[in-house]
Amino acid sequence: MTELPTVSWREEGEVRTALWRSGSGLPPPKRVVIADDRMKADVAYHLACEGTAILWRGDFQNARQQLTALVRRIDAPRMGNKPSVAKADMSTPVAPSLPLSADVFHRYRLMQSQRARTLGMLLLPFDADFRIPLRRAPDVQQACAEAYGTAALPFIASLRELLGIIGAHEWRTKGIEVSALGARIHPHYGVFAPIRSEYVDLVATAPLPPALLEIPARGVAFDVGTGTGVLSALLAKRGVAHIVAAERDPRALACARDNIAALKLGAQVEVRQAELYPDGCAALVVCNPPWIPARPVSSLEHAVYDPESSMLRGFLNGLVAHLEPGGEGWLLLSDLAEHLGLRTRPELLALIDAAGLIVLDRIETRPHHPRVADVSDPLYVARQAEVTSLWRLRAR
Repeated sequence: MTELPTVSWREEGEVRTALWRSGSGLPPPKRVVIADDRMKADVAYHLACEGTAILWRGDFQNARQQLTALVRRIDAPRMGNKPSVAKADMSTPVAPSLPLSADVFHRYRLMQSQRARTLGMLLLPFDADFRIPLRRAPDVQQACAEAYGTAALPFIASLRELLGIIGAHEWRTKGIEVSALGARIHPHYGVFAPIRSEYVDLVATAPLPPALLEIPARGVAFDVGTGTGVLSALLAKRGVAHIVAAERDPRALACARDNIAALKLGAQVEVRQAELYPDGCAALVVCNPPWIPARPVSSLEHAVYDPESSMLRGFLNGLVAHLEPGGEGWLLLSDLAEHLGLRTRPELLALIDAAGLIVLDRIETRPHHPRVADVSDPLYVARQAEVTSLWRLRAR
């Protein structure tokens, strides 16, 4: 286990120290002040903006209100007088637009990073058993245990991180309805949730390769980077006899195993730890790699950001060696990176060609998540033009 860093502060005339936890990998703050319900929101905002963390000793619910006030002050300049959501007809195709400059995306990422860092300056104390020693604090022991594992010593973490942990626990408990599956998937903390249904719908409707159907009882499919296991479960529901769900992340492995067991699909789906591909060959190999070639800054972002398209390249370059004769690889990929000026379509086609692959077909759909219509989003133009595709690939 990685040793946790510490954070120090002065309180009641003495220097105190505690362990520091940050799921997004933020370093412990260098300056910490003590605050309670008497602190004004403007004071908290100025402290947070200058990099001074605020360790809360007041009422828990008032801390939540303080965080809400910080959000309003940070977002006010960006929102201006614009409506938060456009009243657009999402069924109407959008004409292709010129890609945004990559500089726009990088400025957006910097803005998001600064926003997260500022909001992360409101801190809470935690006892060794994950209790919060503040008035009106909720019971978060189970949620924190799911995120952090076993606690041993008191620690400090941000309120913003705690709210994310609580939200993840609620998703894990209630699950997310996946219409194409006819069931609920329960994501774990740190595992990307299947809230964007378009890529799931593509796998639900794409024609299965003949090589998988010729001998149904012996047909094998690989789900590379399975995450929650949703695509493996979907292939099982479609009648694929044996699916190997490959994953390298320990959280995702545990999540996929729990979901496959809950859906009673263990006879068809084998969850296996692998760096990328499992051993052997398959008639169908499915992969939904991160879509944007940029550096992630948290564990959850690994499902969206892929530095230098390393997983995409690994999937393409290894596909021929893991396909049965006549087998297919299904690449699920948004073209958002193209509209952000981070990757071009010719570059993607060149990667496919260099891997010894040909494109049999491309099935596409437009996303319909709420951010597509958010006109205040700096990436609004790119999101409006985005298309998610299932590329059917075969060895040349």
